Amino acid sequence: MSLPPAVKRPENTPLSLRPAIADITHRIAERSAATRRSYLARVENAAAEGPVRAGLGCSNLAHGFAACSGPDLLAVREARKPGIAIVSSYNDLLSAHQPLDEFPAWIKTAAREAGGVAQFAGGVPAMCDGITQGRSGMELSLFSRDVIAMATGVALSHEMFDGALLLGVCDKIVPGLLIGALAFGHLPAMLVPAGPMPSGLPNKEKARIRQLYAEGKATREDLLDAEAAAYHSPGTCTFYGTANSNQLVVEVMGLHLPGATFVHPGTPLRRALTEQAARRIVEITQGPEYTPLAHVIDERSIVNGIVALLATGGSQNHTLHLVAVAAAAGIQLTWDDFADLSAAVPLLANVYPNGSADINHFHAAGGVQVLVGTLLDAGLLHPDVNTVAGKGLDRYRQEPVLEDGTLTWREVPTATLDDTVLRTADNPFAPEGGLRMVSGNLGRAVIKVSAVAPENRAVRAPARVFSSQDAFTAAFRAGELDRDVVVVMRDHGPRAKGMPELHALIPALGVLMDRGHRVALLTDGRMSGASGKVPAAIHVTPESAIGGPLSRVEDGDLISLDAETGELDVLVDAATLAARRPSTPPSPEEWIGNGRELFAALRNAVGPADLGGSVFGTESGDAGTFPGGSSTRNTIATPQNPADVKETA
Repeated sequence: MSLPPAVKRPENTPLSLRPAIADITHRIAERSAATRRSYLARVENAAAEGPVRAGLGCSNLAHGFAACSGPDLLAVREARKPGIAIVSSYNDLLSAHQPLDEFPAWIKTAAREAGGVAQFAGGVPAMCDGITQGRSGMELSLFSRDVIAMATGVALSHEMFDGALLLGVCDKIVPGLLIGALAFGHLPAMLVPAGPMPSGLPNKEKARIRQLYAEGKATREDLLDAEAAAYHSPGTCTFYGTANSNQLVVEVMGLHLPGATFVHPGTPLRRALTEQAARRIVEITQGPEYTPLAHVIDERSIVNGIVALLATGGSQNHTLHLVAVAAAAGIQLTWDDFADLSAAVPLLANVYPNGSADINHFHAAGGVQVLVGTLLDAGLLHPDVNTVAGKGLDRYRQEPVLEDGTLTWREVPTATLDDTVLRTADNPFAPEGGLRMVSGNLGRAVIKVSAVAPENRAVRAPARVFSSQDAFTAAFRAGELDRDVVVVMRDHGPRAKGMPELHALIPALGVLMDRGHRVALLTDGRMSGASGKVPAAIHVTPESAIGGPLSRVEDGDLISLDAETGELDVLVDAATLAARRPSTPPSPEEWIGNGRELFAALRNAVGPADLGGSVFGTESGDAGTFPGGSSTRNTIATPQNPADVKETA
C-alpha cells in the first residue's frame, strides 16, 4: 500500500466544525480575501507556464543536467519526467539535522523508481538555539528564518523543477523552508522530517540540576553531565520546544506523510517513510493528483495547525512563525486569532515543559494520530482539506508500519494509551489551550499558561529593569532579586537585538519562585514556550528600541501582569509615563562581532512581532511585495502617549 486509504468517519461524529472554529476561520478568510486572491492569481500564472525547463535555452538547460549521468541525464534533458528539487538543512554539527545526510541518496533512488528524477537543488543554513543560547549568535536566530526562505528561493529559482522535498526540522528552519517554497506555490512541496532522538535524562531532572547550578549548588561538570545525558544522539531534542512543535503542526497541516513526524532516525521505518515521500512527490506533480503547495496551505490548514499547537501546549514561537508563513500565502493572521482559538481548544497533552513526559512518551501514547482523531471527532479541525497524502485529514488518523518490509498504514483508535501524557477531547487536562494575549499601557504580549500554576498567573510586583542577560545574572547572584519582582528585559526586540530567546533567565527565576516569591518575566525578546512554570509575557510590542512604552519603565515601578484578565500595565499615571525619557536603544556599534554586522540590513528592515517579526514587507504598504502579496507593513508608529497603547497596539 503506497498511501493510507481514505477513512470512513465514525458514526455519531460531528458533520461540521464547532461554531467558534468556523467563525474564526471565516473572519481570517474575509480579512485575507484581497491578498489571498492576489497570491493565488500569481500561483495560477506560474502554473500555466508548465514545466519551464522544457522551454529553456539550450545553454540554460545544458547547465541543468551537466552533472547528471545515466537515466537521470536523459530524463532531465528531454524534460519527460517530473523533476524534484531537494532542499536540505543538513549539517553534521546539529543532532536534529545530522540524519538528513543519507536522505538525498534514498530520495534520488526512490524518485527514479517512481518515474521522476531528483536533484539536490540547494542547502539552507540551520543554526541551533541550544548552542547559541545566551550568546551573541542568538541575535541572528530569528533572522535566519528569512535567510532560509531566501535560500530556498534561490534553490528553486532555476526553474528546473516540478516539485520539491524540503528537508528540515528545527526552530526557524521549517518556517523558513515553507515561506520560501510558498513563493513557488504552484509547485507541490512536502516536508521530510528526521525524527527525535531516543529519550535520555528526564527533563524534570535536567531542570532540577540547572536550578542547582544557578544557585551555585552544582558544579559545571555536574551540569555538563546532565546536559550530555539529555542531548545524547542524532535526532531532535526530546522536549516539546519549537522543533517538535514544528513537526507536529506541519503534519496536522497535511505537509508530512501521515505518521512521519516522530519516528526515530536510523530506523527502517524512517528510511521507508523518506523513500515514500520521494515517490509521493512524483505522483502529486502531475495528472489528477496534482497538488500544489498553495492549495494545501490555506485558511483551513493554518487554523488546523494552530489548533494542534494549542491542544498540545506547543511553542509560542509560532505566534511569530505561523503569522509569517500565513502572510507568505496571502493570509492575514493575527494574535487575536490565536487567543480566540485558544479559548475554544482544550489542552490534551502534558509534555515538558508543560509536564514531565517527553515527545517520545507522547508518540507512544498515541501521538499525532490520536490527537488528530479526537480533534476531528470533536469538530475542532477542518476535515476537508488538501494534504500531500490526498484529500481529507482523516488519513492522518493512521500510523505507518512495516509489514514484511513493506510500508503500510493502519488506523489508530481514538484512545490514548497513557492519559497522564495524552488525552481525548472529552477528558482534557484543561478546557483551554493555554495561550493568552495580554495588553495594556505597556503594549501587547503573548503568555503561555499551560505550564503555569493558576495561582501564579497573576503577579503584581515592583519592576527590576535590565537590558542584558549578564546584568540580570549579576543581580541574581548578588541577592538583589530575592523578593517579589517582575523582571523587565527590554531592548531585545527585533529591531534591537534580533529578538533572541532568553532561556538562560529561567533557572534563576525558577529558584526565586521556589523561595516563595511572586515572580514574572516581561520582555520584547522571545522564550519559545520553555518558560515552564514562570509566568512570562514575551514578544512585547511595540518594542522598547523604537520608543515603545517598555522603554519608559523604571526600577521600582509597580507592574500588573494578569493572564486571566489579559492585563499588562505599569501602574504609573499616563502623564508621568509620557514625560519620561525613553531608554537609549542599543547602538549599531553594539551589534558587531560574531557575524552580527552582516545582518544589519535585516535588523533595520524587520517588522514588529505581531506581524511575524519578518523582513518581508513594504514601507508603502502596497500589496504584492510580501511573498504572498500581503500589504503587511514593516514599520509601526510609536504611540504619542503610552496610555494609548492598549487601544492602538
